[in-house]
Amino acid sequence: MDVWSEIVLAASSMSVWEVLGVVFGILSVWFSKKENILVYPTGIISVLIYVYLCYYAGLYADVGINVFYFIMSVYGWYNWVRPFSDKSLAIGSCTKGENALFVGLVGVFWLVLYYVLVAFTDSTVPAIDSFTTALCLVGMWLMALKKIENWIYLIIADVISVPLYWYKGLPLTSIQFAFFTGLAISGYLEWKGKLSEK
Repeated sequence: MDVWSEIVLAASSMSVWEVLGVVFGILSVWFSKKENILVYPTGIISVLIYVYLCYYAGLYADVGINVFYFIMSVYGWYNWVRPFSDKSLAIGSCTKGENALFVGLVGVFWLVLYYVLVAFTDSTVPAIDSFTTALCLVGMWLMALKKIENWIYLIIADVISVPLYWYKGLPLTSIQFAFFTGLAISGYLEWKGKLSEK
């Protein structure tokens, strides 16, 4: 069976929930790229749908990451708006020390999540699931802080997620992550342009 036939066959078995999760996920990344506060309400809808989808696909670390996304979306929404300040949060970049800290956190999160998946779940992809989850944990944290480096972590996670979701039987989500990769690269470049204007 060729790739196109596989796409058509997989698309015919997609659920309405997966379609909605993809649509709201794409909207969220688009709004993030544009530095628009709607990144958060659209993202919250998407992550709640993906908690459900990932649980039934056996991507347990991704269930956890989507719960974390929900929490970070609420925090990011508040942090970007800053209701008790007369100044909104501006795009910034990490110091060398912060970069070292966040890279280290990816390693720590990866090891902890890998152990949890191997010891307590029936995950068939514990190494890759825990790695993409670790990248996304740090990426979303940096997004809430409006640090440009968030895009780098999310780009790496998106690239890895394309074959992962295809393998786990979520073809539209796999295609979504391919699209996310392009949007994230575009978002990085757009934020970089805004940062250099300061």
